[in-house]
Amino acid sequence: MFKSVLSRFQNKWKSYRHRFVPWVVLNLSKNNKTLRKVSGRSQDKLVPDEDVSRSLLRLFWLLYSGYNAQRLCSDHEELKTGAVCAHDAMLQTLGFCIQRKPSTLPFAGTGVFVTGGVVPKGATVALYPGTVYQAYEPILLQSIRNPFVFRCIDGLLVDGNDKGISKMVFRSCSGRDRLGPFLTSDTSWLTTNPLNPLAVGQYVNNCSNDKSANVCYQEYDVPYNFPLELRQFLPNVRYSQDIQGPLRCVALVSLREIVAGEELFSNYYTIIH
Repeated sequence: MFKSVLSRFQNKWKSYRHRFVPWVVLNLSKNNKTLRKVSGRSQDKLVPDEDVSRSLLRLFWLLYSGYNAQRLCSDHEELKTGAVCAHDAMLQTLGFCIQRKPSTLPFAGTGVFVTGGVVPKGATVALYPGTVYQAYEPILLQSIRNPFVFRCIDGLLVDGNDKGISKMVFRSCSGRDRLGPFLTSDTSWLTTNPLNPLAVGQYVNNCSNDKSANVCYQEYDVPYNFPLELRQFLPNVRYSQDIQGPLRCVALVSLREIVAGEELFSNYYTIIH
């Protein structure tokens, strides 16, 4: 019985450790061959930031034209309908759609799958939602038993947990940053049916020996000229109100063509800055 419990613990730890920030930091030096830190010029990235922006704008304009986000978030039945339409919008604008399902990896829990269309190489497949913390900001309580804290190359942390304290913090920061009638971030990713169908990147599992990575993380700073009315679909918000500069987001970009039925896998050490 002890061996069985120990085996289960080891399997859970193998799945969780890549999301445990102290473990990741301690092991970065051992895995620098997969950590791509570049100068920040657009030509050094897998795809230029402009391509990421264009993909988001195509999808967000269609979502904006078809929905009233406040109404969808307040009505459970309409939220379900909105989620279905959101995936249709994704298929129409990007040529594919994704969805959360039980992962094919043992003990991995939820995963993300391509459920329609074909993902071309270099496409923006998903976004990593959550509260963005500077390296010096308090995140200890939120990080306890939290496998969804993502560390950017420059030390910024994105808390993609949709439960508990993390959920409350995101909602609070989102409400604080509202500009009159304009929402500046999307809280629907905290539900089971996000209005923005891309906002499920925190559930993409780490690759294994049998399952190679087909997407990678690319840091993306939202440009200043990003339309104000479309910011309501961005699933990120700053923890601090005093930080200047563009909002940090993390996009998941496809490394190859991915067809319907495939699960998305990343390498938690491959981050393009």
